Amino acid sequence: MKINVLAFGVAKEIFGSSLVSLELTNDATVSNLQYMLEQQYPRLKQLASYMIAVNNEYALSGDTIHERDEIAIIPPVSGG
Repeated sequence: MKINVLAFGVAKEIFGSSLVSLELTNDATVSNLQYMLEQQYPRLKQLASYMIAVNNEYALSGDTIHERDEIAIIPPVSGG
């Protein structure tokens, strides 16, 4: 299945775009997506942490991804 991943903040810089498309198996999990992203974009592993959101909610590593899901990479945020 083809999915689109939205990127924000430093993740957008790492991807070189605010949107990337990936091909995943139909039974892919958030963990599978994270692995694939880190293989294609090794700088992503250098972040202290980042979250993956699916349909506007933070996702757990075992959550299944579906073709029409809205997926976003949320990098670490600092504030003051």
